Amino acid sequence: MNWKLGSVLAAALVLFGSLGRADDAAPTSRGAALLDYRPPPAIPFPDGNPYSPAKAELGRRLFFDPVFSNSRTMACATCHDPKLSWGDGRARAHGDNAQDMSLRSPTLLDVAWMPHLGWDGKFRDLESVAFAPITAAANMNLKEDALLKRLNALPDYAAAFAAAFPDGAISRRNIELALATYERTIISGEAPFDRWARGDESAIDEAAKRGFDLFNGNAHCSGCHSGWTFSDGSFHDIGTAEGEDIGRGRLFPTSVKLRYAFKTPTLRDAARRAPYMHDGSVPTLEAVIDLYDRGGIKRPSRSELIGPLGLTGGEKSDLLAFLQTLSGARPTAAPSIAPP
Repeated sequence: MNWKLGSVLAAALVLFGSLGRADDAAPTSRGAALLDYRPPPAIPFPDGNPYSPAKAELGRRLFFDPVFSNSRTMACATCHDPKLSWGDGRARAHGDNAQDMSLRSPTLLDVAWMPHLGWDGKFRDLESVAFAPITAAANMNLKEDALLKRLNALPDYAAAFAAAFPDGAISRRNIELALATYERTIISGEAPFDRWARGDESAIDEAAKRGFDLFNGNAHCSGCHSGWTFSDGSFHDIGTAEGEDIGRGRLFPTSVKLRYAFKTPTLRDAARRAPYMHDGSVPTLEAVIDLYDRGGIKRPSRSELIGPLGLTGGEKSDLLAFLQTLSGARPTAAPSIAPP
């Protein structure tokens, strides 16, 4: 992937807040740990789908348009609402038929940096995601040919596709490229943690600072929730799923370690994104901390990082205080792409 630094990054910084940088010269072990959470210099766009303002703007329009669902009542933004930290606030996603699906909607925050998308990682990249929910009967329930017919009947879209793509075609591939381009501009806003990481000691309180130390130390959180996105982008069994809910193990049935393994979600905006886990089974952040403290089901697939922690009540409170510093500024309107 190429790392492009241009108008898209400038727009994203305006819309979602400055990304900032941690202090490279921090001499303490805490300062050294902060280096792992430095933001990247730019949004990564793949060579096969480089950024353009026209493509990103087309993707934004498509993302918020309910023409993508059979009933014309659902858009991509229904399950990935910017006002709800780019999720939907439900334990399980709802489809066009208003029935619960088996998984909750993941946030799209910082999705440009996430490899192998989906709770089980079945999607290789953002471009390959789009038509799975659109055409799934339990989700948006719209056949590909029906969607293309709808879009071709709208004159405004003909002009937008012509501006975004050399061939001007309203096609499945161009829809995938446009949506993925827009989604890569969805960046978490500057959080109190980011200001503290840049050297503002007043940005978070002492409890949160102790929580950060625990996060990177005895609580073992950073083993999976690492880097600027607070996710290693990988898959782990944390000892909760049971029965046929085997996650990535469905794709790799002979792998012991991938049975019951699900993708590590970002912790950006975590305090606003209840309920938690792939199935929405944990209602609060306090309950999440208690779950990890207990250690989950002991079995061959369980991650080596998971086990009883023996945290005190004060330590749990400190961890919670830290997690609450990861929420950025809320968008005040549906994001759009600023001009260069």
